[in-house]
Amino acid sequence: MLGRRRRERHQLELAELDAFRHVRRAADEDVTRFGEELSQLHFDTLSTDLDDAMRADYQRALDSYEDAKAALRRSSAAADVTGVTARLADGRFHQACVLAAQAGDARPERRPPCFFDPAHGPASRDVEWAPVGGVPREVPVCFRDAERLAAGAQPEVRLVRLGDRRVAWFASGPLYAAWAAGWYHELVKEGRMEAERLTMAYVGGGLAGRAGVEVPLGAAWADPGAWAEGGMIDGHDFSGYGGDVGGGGDFGGGDGGGGGGDG
Repeated sequence: MLGRRRRERHQLELAELDAFRHVRRAADEDVTRFGEELSQLHFDTLSTDLDDAMRADYQRALDSYEDAKAALRRSSAAADVTGVTARLADGRFHQACVLAAQAGDARPERRPPCFFDPAHGPASRDVEWAPVGGVPREVPVCFRDAERLAAGAQPEVRLVRLGDRRVAWFASGPLYAAWAAGWYHELVKEGRMEAERLTMAYVGGGLAGRAGVEVPLGAAWADPGAWAEGGMIDGHDFSGYGGDVGGGGDFGGGDGGGGGGDG
């Protein structure tokens, strides 16, 4: 009995370490991407007369970036990554404010990040969307993804690594819940989404439920959660978005599409 408990505890520790490695890698990619965009924004602001509001937003974006880097360095468990992505969400909003001011547009409303890729910045509107084989629900979407959907095209989705595949973040199961919880903490705060249901369901690339197919632990996680009272009916809303690591999958190549401040 004692040996069994030790094995179970060891397996749990390994699972927690694996989850941490996954979400830390994703957060590191997000921090790097944001830093590169801020470097370009710094170059752009050299030819722009910054008023006090723009200067304050620009400084807040820089501070959020530095805070996210520091939080990432301190992180030692998956739950710590929530603080990293929450800081990035704040930074993305202030980045969007600077970009809007440069373009002569109104200051964007403080809204949750784009559902399809949080690096697109704060959403500009809510649109009705349904995954393949799923039920429609309202999701916050950036301007460009809203245009893509209206034209019948696929949105640019943030893909994350799951085993030897890349899948849409929202179909990744519990592994990336801590990563998502920081980005979309406003949705949770507003009561539009339960924290533990942010990453919805991933069903092993469509393999779950097929006779004789062994699905990796966690890959067949299904949850009757709901985005804006839509969500998954009877569990399996997604049949596995994404593709092989070297390929593009259903949403195109790379770890995510579009640039920041897209809302």
